[in-house]
Amino acid sequence: MKVVLIGFRGTGKTSVGRILASRLGLPLHDTDALIEQRAGMPIPELFRQHGEAHFRALEREVVASLRAAEGVIGTGGGAVCDPANVTDLRRHGRVFLLTAPPGIIHERIAGSDRPGLTALPPEEEVRTLLLRRKEAYLGAADICIDTGRRTPDEAAEIILGQIHGESVRSPDERRERDNLLSKFGLETVREMVDRDPGLMVCGIAGNPCAHSRSPLLYNRLFAHFGMNYHYTRFEWPDAGVIIRLATLLPLKGLSVTIPFKTDVMRHLDEIDDHAAAIGAVNTIVWCGGRMYGHNTDWLGVQIPLAHRQGARAVVLGAGGAAAAAVYALRTLDMDVTVLARRPEAARTLAERFRCRWGALEEFKGGDADVVVHTTPVGMEPDIRSLLAPCDLERKTTVFDLVYTPPETPLIRAAQEAGCETIPGTEMFVHQATEQFRLITGIAVTPELVREMLA
Repeated sequence: MKVVLIGFRGTGKTSVGRILASRLGLPLHDTDALIEQRAGMPIPELFRQHGEAHFRALEREVVASLRAAEGVIGTGGGAVCDPANVTDLRRHGRVFLLTAPPGIIHERIAGSDRPGLTALPPEEEVRTLLLRRKEAYLGAADICIDTGRRTPDEAAEIILGQIHGESVRSPDERRERDNLLSKFGLETVREMVDRDPGLMVCGIAGNPCAHSRSPLLYNRLFAHFGMNYHYTRFEWPDAGVIIRLATLLPLKGLSVTIPFKTDVMRHLDEIDDHAAAIGAVNTIVWCGGRMYGHNTDWLGVQIPLAHRQGARAVVLGAGGAAAAAVYALRTLDMDVTVLARRPEAARTLAERFRCRWGALEEFKGGDADVVVHTTPVGMEPDIRSLLAPCDLERKTTVFDLVYTPPETPLIRAAQEAGCETIPGTEMFVHQATEQFRLITGIAVTPELVREMLA
């Protein structure tokens, strides 16, 4: 058994770790103590003589040495900011994030001889570093426990209950969960969760979402990284019902697809700046009973088009995917025009990002260096394309965000016209790379994602 405790200094990792190790009859591995052994000096002296970079390198070596270890592992406060550490800590382990309010943390660590990591006053440093590390903490964790008003014994009892499979659900909630899983056709998920209380669940929420390749990708990645996770589909016409079911499961993350990217936002506790600007969420991270919304679609557009920075771009469509595309193109300093079947929808989107707009019929190939298609037209089994080869010019880069099939009617038309083409699979790869990091804390490469999709 491998139990990992992460979190900021002063959240109780050492005290809780000792209790857990004793109760479980397991060795305790304190990464800071192991670093001091390797360095032959206390950590404050290590910082003074060699600096933080040297400390982080030793920390990485220590964490890697514990990759296959059994026991309770207590980590330093910044350990999970390095995705390589998260990969090693997560392998065949359960990760518990201990949290506490900034003021309580400051009180607990006051008087420590540890050097500061910033030039800020101590309490302000705590708040700043907590905010800076927030995504890393939430992503790396399976379970989040607030220790601010709990004793170490109380926090340890909660963790032991999780490890021993004690249900935190009332009988009524379990019946509701089972009824919803039956309605969704997910009886297999119920059996898996009941059989293995340590299993964490992720999924894609959409209607439809049967075409999605996310379950294939995620389940292969989970196996690759030795994670006790399962990814499924939540296909239902009501986003609120999906969210309710998710709260009744040991769920860590959701991918969100059409038509829920805007609708789910009203159910969330926090939304990041990118998702708020775009007005759509495609990624939800659960931790400590709170739901955090993100948007990674824009990166799936930005990264493949970085070589066309400053170009003239036309976005076809005015929905949630179009908003992510316009946002991405504007970060690349592109001159953007939005064209849609409903001009009023194009106008609404364009005015948000201060760009031009019009009807689909107004498309002129000579006015576009880049064309980004964001509508569902061309998605299997649809065989239509909004543009024909004669509409396009050779100098144009055509990016179709539809990825089923990999070669869409629009991609074929663009190839016939001699255009550079970018298939929707590239958007999927790059947005999934960032989404996996947000949900798990593990950084994967686009090459690994493509390999897993093959």
